[in-house]
Amino acid sequence: MNNHEIDYKLYGDDMQFVEVELDPNETAIAEAGSLMMMDEAIKMETVFGDGSRSGGGGLMGKLMGAGKRLLTGESLFMTTFTNVGHGKQHVSFAAPYPGKIIPMDLSIYNGKIICQKDAFLAAAKGVSVGIEFQRKIGTGFFGGEGFIMQKLEGDGLAFIHAGGTIKKVDLQPGQKLLVDTGCLVAMTSNVDYDIQAVSGIKTALFGGEGIFLASLRGPGTVWIQSLPFSRLASRVFAAAPVTQGGGGQNAGEGGIGGLFNMFND
Repeated sequence: MNNHEIDYKLYGDDMQFVEVELDPNETAIAEAGSLMMMDEAIKMETVFGDGSRSGGGGLMGKLMGAGKRLLTGESLFMTTFTNVGHGKQHVSFAAPYPGKIIPMDLSIYNGKIICQKDAFLAAAKGVSVGIEFQRKIGTGFFGGEGFIMQKLEGDGLAFIHAGGTIKKVDLQPGQKLLVDTGCLVAMTSNVDYDIQAVSGIKTALFGGEGIFLASLRGPGTVWIQSLPFSRLASRVFAAAPVTQGGGGQNAGEGGIGGLFNMFND
Protein backbone atom coordinates (compact mmCIF):
# COMPACT_ATOMS: atom_id res chain seq x y z
CA MET A 1 0.00 0.00 0.00
CA ASN A 2 1.07 3.61 -0.46
CA ASN A 3 -1.17 5.67 1.77
CA HIS A 4 -0.53 9.36 2.34
CA GLU A 5 0.62 10.05 5.92
CA ILE A 6 -1.72 12.76 7.17
CA ASP A 7 -1.89 14.50 10.54
CA TYR A 8 -5.17 15.40 12.24
CA LYS A 9 -6.84 17.05 15.25
CA LEU A 10 -10.31 16.37 16.66
CA TYR A 11 -12.52 19.24 17.87
CA GLY A 12 -15.68 19.19 19.94
CA ASP A 13 -17.36 16.64 22.15
CA ASP A 14 -20.77 15.44 20.93
CA MET A 15 -20.83 17.27 17.57
CA GLN A 16 -17.28 16.69 16.44
CA PHE A 17 -15.26 17.58 13.39
CA VAL A 18 -11.78 16.46 12.37
CA GLU A 19 -9.18 18.85 10.97
CA VAL A 20 -6.72 17.12 8.63
CA GLU A 21 -3.31 18.69 7.99
CA LEU A 22 -1.90 18.05 4.52
CA ASP A 23 1.66 18.55 3.38
CA PRO A 24 2.20 19.67 -0.24
CA ASN A 25 0.79 17.09 -2.69
CA GLU A 26 -0.86 15.07 0.09
CA THR A 27 -4.50 14.06 -0.43
CA ALA A 28 -7.43 13.07 1.76
CA ILE A 29 -10.63 11.38 0.54
CA ALA A 30 -14.11 11.84 2.01
CA GLU A 31 -17.77 11.14 1.48
CA ALA A 32 -19.63 13.78 -0.50
CA GLY A 33 -21.24 16.29 1.85
CA SER A 34 -18.85 15.82 4.78
CA LEU A 35 -16.71 18.92 4.08
CA MET A 36 -16.85 21.65 6.72
CA MET A 37 -14.10 24.07 5.64
CA MET A 38 -10.74 24.13 3.87
CA ASP A 39 -7.79 26.41 3.20
CA GLU A 40 -7.49 28.22 -0.12
CA ALA A 41 -4.67 26.03 -1.46
CA ILE A 42 -6.73 22.83 -1.14
CA LYS A 43 -7.93 21.51 -4.50
CA MET A 44 -11.27 19.71 -4.34
CA GLU A 45 -12.08 17.10 -6.99
CA THR A 46 -14.86 14.52 -7.45
CA VAL A 47 -13.66 11.06 -8.45
CA PHE A 48 -15.48 7.99 -9.71
CA GLY A 49 -15.25 4.98 -7.39
CA ASP A 50 -13.74 4.76 -3.93
CA GLY A 51 -10.92 7.24 -4.49
CA SER A 52 -8.16 4.79 -3.51
CA ARG A 53 -6.48 4.90 -6.93
CA SER A 54 -5.68 7.87 -9.13
CA GLY A 55 -5.70 6.88 -12.78
CA GLY A 56 -4.85 3.27 -11.89
CA GLY A 57 -6.80 0.05 -12.26
CA GLY A 58 -8.35 0.95 -15.60
CA LEU A 59 -12.01 1.47 -16.36
CA MET A 60 -13.08 -1.93 -15.03
CA GLY A 61 -11.37 -1.29 -11.70
CA LYS A 62 -13.13 2.03 -11.33
CA LEU A 63 -16.47 0.52 -12.30
CA MET A 64 -16.00 -2.25 -9.72
CA GLY A 65 -15.18 0.28 -7.01
CA ALA A 66 -18.20 2.41 -7.88
CA GLY A 67 -20.48 -0.64 -8.03
CA LYS A 68 -19.40 -1.74 -4.56
CA ARG A 69 -20.20 1.70 -3.17
CA LEU A 70 -23.62 1.61 -4.83
CA LEU A 71 -24.41 -1.69 -3.06
CA THR A 72 -23.75 -0.07 0.34
CA GLY A 73 -26.16 2.76 -0.47
CA GLU A 74 -23.41 5.35 -0.95
CA SER A 75 -22.81 7.69 -3.88
CA LEU A 76 -20.95 6.48 -6.96
CA PHE A 77 -18.51 9.33 -6.38
CA MET A 78 -16.11 10.39 -3.66
CA THR A 79 -14.30 13.67 -3.13
CA THR A 80 -10.54 14.16 -2.94
CA PHE A 81 -8.83 17.12 -1.24
CA THR A 82 -5.25 17.78 -2.35
CA ASN A 83 -2.79 20.37 -1.04
CA VAL A 84 -1.53 22.12 -4.19
CA GLY A 85 0.21 24.88 -2.23
CA HIS A 86 3.74 25.17 -0.84
CA GLY A 87 3.13 24.93 2.91
CA LYS A 88 0.88 22.92 5.20
CA GLN A 89 -2.85 23.30 4.51
CA HIS A 90 -5.92 22.19 6.41
CA VAL A 91 -9.29 20.67 5.52
CA SER A 92 -12.02 19.83 8.04
CA PHE A 93 -14.78 17.21 7.92
CA ALA A 94 -17.87 17.33 10.15
CA ALA A 95 -19.84 14.51 11.73
CA PRO A 96 -23.36 14.15 10.26
CA TYR A 97 -25.16 13.75 13.64
CA PRO A 98 -24.31 13.71 17.39
CA GLY A 99 -21.68 11.16 18.28
CA LYS A 100 -17.95 10.55 18.04
CA ILE A 101 -15.34 10.46 15.28
CA ILE A 102 -13.03 7.46 15.68
CA PRO A 103 -9.53 7.67 14.14
CA MET A 104 -8.39 4.28 12.82
CA ASP A 105 -4.73 3.59 12.02
CA LEU A 106 -5.25 0.63 9.69
CA SER A 107 -1.59 -0.39 9.92
CA ILE A 108 -2.10 -1.60 13.52
CA TYR A 109 -5.24 -3.59 12.61
CA ASN A 110 -3.65 -5.80 9.93
CA GLY A 111 -4.65 -3.34 7.21
CA LYS A 112 -8.40 -3.93 7.42
CA ILE A 113 -11.41 -2.72 9.42
CA ILE A 114 -15.02 -3.79 8.83
CA CYS A 115 -17.64 -1.16 9.71
CA GLN A 116 -21.29 -0.26 9.27
CA LYS A 117 -22.06 0.85 5.73
CA ASP A 118 -22.68 4.51 6.69
CA ALA A 119 -19.85 4.87 9.23
CA PHE A 120 -17.01 6.02 6.93
CA LEU A 121 -16.27 9.76 7.05
CA ALA A 122 -12.80 10.40 5.57
CA ALA A 123 -9.37 8.84 5.10
CA ALA A 124 -5.87 9.30 3.75
CA LYS A 125 -5.44 8.88 0.03
CA GLY A 126 -4.79 5.20 -0.71
CA VAL A 127 -7.33 3.72 1.71
CA SER A 128 -9.71 1.49 -0.24
CA VAL A 129 -13.42 1.66 0.66
CA GLY A 130 -15.19 -1.53 -0.39
CA ILE A 131 -17.90 -3.92 0.78
CA GLU A 132 -17.78 -6.93 3.06
CA PHE A 133 -20.46 -9.58 2.51
CA GLN A 134 -21.22 -11.77 5.49
CA ARG A 135 -20.85 -15.36 4.32
CA LYS A 136 -23.19 -17.04 6.78
CA ILE A 137 -26.77 -17.50 5.58
CA GLY A 138 -28.31 -16.51 8.93
CA THR A 139 -26.37 -13.27 8.93
CA GLY A 140 -27.55 -12.53 5.41
CA PHE A 141 -31.25 -12.97 6.12
CA PHE A 142 -31.45 -11.53 9.62
CA GLY A 143 -28.48 -9.23 10.01
CA GLY A 144 -30.35 -6.08 9.08
CA GLU A 145 -27.86 -3.21 9.27
CA GLY A 146 -25.03 -5.70 9.73
CA PHE A 147 -25.49 -7.70 6.50
CA ILE A 148 -23.67 -5.58 3.92
CA MET A 149 -20.84 -3.79 5.68
CA GLN A 150 -18.00 -1.59 4.52
CA LYS A 151 -14.38 -2.66 4.61
CA LEU A 152 -11.57 -0.14 4.86
CA GLU A 153 -8.24 -1.49 3.62
CA GLY A 154 -4.78 0.05 3.55
CA ASP A 155 -2.04 1.10 5.94
CA GLY A 156 -3.05 4.71 6.60
CA LEU A 157 -5.49 6.71 8.68
CA ALA A 158 -9.26 6.45 8.32
CA PHE A 159 -12.00 8.23 10.25
CA ILE A 160 -15.36 6.67 10.99
CA HIS A 161 -18.33 8.22 12.78
CA ALA A 162 -20.74 6.64 15.26
CA GLY A 163 -23.68 7.87 17.33
CA GLY A 164 -23.76 8.61 21.03
CA THR A 165 -20.98 7.22 23.22
CA ILE A 166 -18.46 4.71 21.84
CA LYS A 167 -17.23 1.63 23.69
CA LYS A 168 -14.12 -0.15 22.46
CA VAL A 169 -14.00 -3.81 23.50
CA ASP A 170 -10.93 -6.04 23.12
CA LEU A 171 -12.24 -9.60 22.90
CA GLN A 172 -10.05 -12.42 24.16
CA PRO A 173 -9.85 -15.73 22.23
CA GLY A 174 -13.20 -17.47 22.58
CA GLN A 175 -14.83 -14.53 24.40
CA LYS A 176 -18.35 -13.86 23.09
CA LEU A 177 -20.32 -10.61 23.08
CA LEU A 178 -23.97 -10.16 22.06
CA VAL A 179 -24.81 -6.76 20.55
CA ASP A 180 -27.84 -5.15 18.96
CA THR A 181 -27.09 -5.23 15.22
CA GLY A 182 -27.54 -1.46 14.91
CA CYS A 183 -25.11 -0.76 17.78
CA LEU A 184 -22.17 -2.52 16.12
CA VAL A 185 -19.98 0.18 14.55
CA ALA A 186 -16.82 -1.61 13.52
CA MET A 187 -14.66 -4.66 14.13
CA THR A 188 -11.31 -6.06 13.16
CA SER A 189 -11.29 -8.71 10.44
CA ASN A 190 -10.40 -11.56 12.81
CA VAL A 191 -13.65 -11.26 14.83
CA ASP A 192 -16.10 -14.12 14.16
CA TYR A 193 -19.43 -12.44 13.35
CA ASP A 194 -22.82 -14.16 13.24
CA ILE A 195 -26.50 -13.55 14.04
CA GLN A 196 -28.09 -15.23 17.04
CA ALA A 197 -31.81 -15.49 17.75
CA VAL A 198 -33.05 -14.22 21.12
CA SER A 199 -34.13 -17.16 23.26
CA GLY A 200 -37.69 -17.13 24.63
CA ILE A 201 -40.73 -16.18 22.59
CA LYS A 202 -41.85 -13.58 25.15
CA THR A 203 -38.50 -11.85 24.96
CA ALA A 204 -38.66 -11.86 21.16
CA LEU A 205 -42.19 -10.47 21.00
CA PHE A 206 -42.27 -8.05 23.93
CA GLY A 207 -38.67 -7.31 24.81
CA GLY A 208 -38.44 -4.34 22.45
CA GLU A 209 -34.90 -5.26 21.43
CA GLY A 210 -35.70 -7.20 18.25
CA ILE A 211 -35.52 -10.93 17.64
CA PHE A 212 -31.88 -11.21 16.53
CA LEU A 213 -28.59 -10.03 18.01
CA ALA A 214 -25.08 -9.86 16.58
CA SER A 215 -22.82 -12.54 18.04
CA LEU A 216 -19.17 -11.42 18.17
CA ARG A 217 -16.48 -13.90 19.17
CA GLY A 218 -12.84 -13.07 19.79
CA PRO A 219 -10.02 -12.66 19.42
CA GLY A 220 -10.30 -9.15 18.02
CA THR A 221 -11.51 -5.62 18.70
CA VAL A 222 -15.04 -4.25 18.29
CA TRP A 223 -16.46 -0.74 18.58
CA ILE A 224 -20.01 -0.32 19.92
CA GLN A 225 -22.20 2.81 19.66
CA SER A 226 -24.89 3.76 22.19
CA LEU A 227 -27.12 5.61 19.71
CA PRO A 228 -27.48 4.16 16.19
CA PHE A 229 -28.80 6.71 13.70
CA SER A 230 -31.75 4.44 12.87
CA ARG A 231 -32.83 4.51 16.52
CA LEU A 232 -32.42 8.29 16.72
CA ALA A 233 -34.42 8.78 13.51
CA SER A 234 -37.27 6.54 14.69
CA ARG A 235 -37.60 8.47 17.97
CA VAL A 236 -37.60 11.81 16.15
CA PHE A 237 -40.24 10.54 13.72
CA ALA A 238 -42.40 9.21 16.58
CA ALA A 239 -42.28 12.59 18.34
CA ALA A 240 -42.92 14.65 15.20
CA PRO A 241 -46.27 16.47 14.80
CA VAL A 242 -48.98 14.57 12.99
CA THR A 243 -49.31 15.76 9.41
CA GLN A 244 -51.52 14.65 6.60
CA GLY A 245 -50.20 11.31 5.49
CA GLY A 246 -47.46 11.33 8.18
CA GLY A 247 -46.85 9.72 11.54
CA GLY A 248 -45.85 10.84 14.98
CA GLN A 249 -47.59 12.43 17.91
CA ASN A 250 -49.50 15.69 18.23
CA ALA A 251 -47.45 18.86 18.58
CA GLY A 252 -47.48 20.31 22.08
CA GLU A 253 -47.87 16.93 23.74
CA GLY A 254 -47.94 17.31 27.52
CA GLY A 255 -48.37 21.11 27.36
CA ILE A 256 -51.12 23.67 26.96
CA GLY A 257 -51.05 23.15 23.20
CA GLY A 258 -51.94 19.52 23.75
CA LEU A 259 -55.04 20.48 25.70
CA PHE A 260 -56.25 22.76 22.92
CA ASN A 261 -55.67 19.99 20.39
CA MET A 262 -57.70 17.59 22.52
CA PHE A 263 -60.70 19.96 22.70
CA ASN A 264 -60.47 20.82 18.99
CA ASP A 265 -60.56 17.17 17.87
